Amino acid sequence: MYEEYMKLALEEARIAFQEGEVPVGAVIVKEGKLISKAHNMTETLGDATAHAEILAIREAGRVLGGWRLNGCTMAVTMEPCPMCAGAIVEARLDRLVTGAFDFKSGAAGSVYNIVQDKRLNHRVQVIYGVLQDECTNLLKSFFMDKRE
Repeated sequence: MYEEYMKLALEEARIAFQEGEVPVGAVIVKEGKLISKAHNMTETLGDATAHAEILAIREAGRVLGGWRLNGCTMAVTMEPCPMCAGAIVEARLDRLVTGAFDFKSGAAGSVYNIVQDKRLNHRVQVIYGVLQDECTNLLKSFFMDKRE
């Protein structure tokens, strides 16, 4: 089940790659149904907040008619940053499925753990490393291309 969600997120990440964006994709699923999908668009939109997770949360809220995303699972190809982790908590997502770890600024267990911080009013279940190699390799390929 989680691998299927991550495959959908990877499709979005590949679109980001083709558009010259950092290749991160996210999907939100509720009761086995795809609610929203998005990829990074920070460069395209000139918006520092246009991360895949934020865009997917906004779309899911529109589809479901509210900001509370209880009962939803997000799959994202790279561990969320602090901004996105905070949004995941605020949106009340039940579950987060991650692919690649982010050992520089990850906020779902690597550097920080905002999504499970007991001081906050909501905690998110996290499933780590789903299709990790595929997610990591896509990111590495993108940054190797950028360096060349």
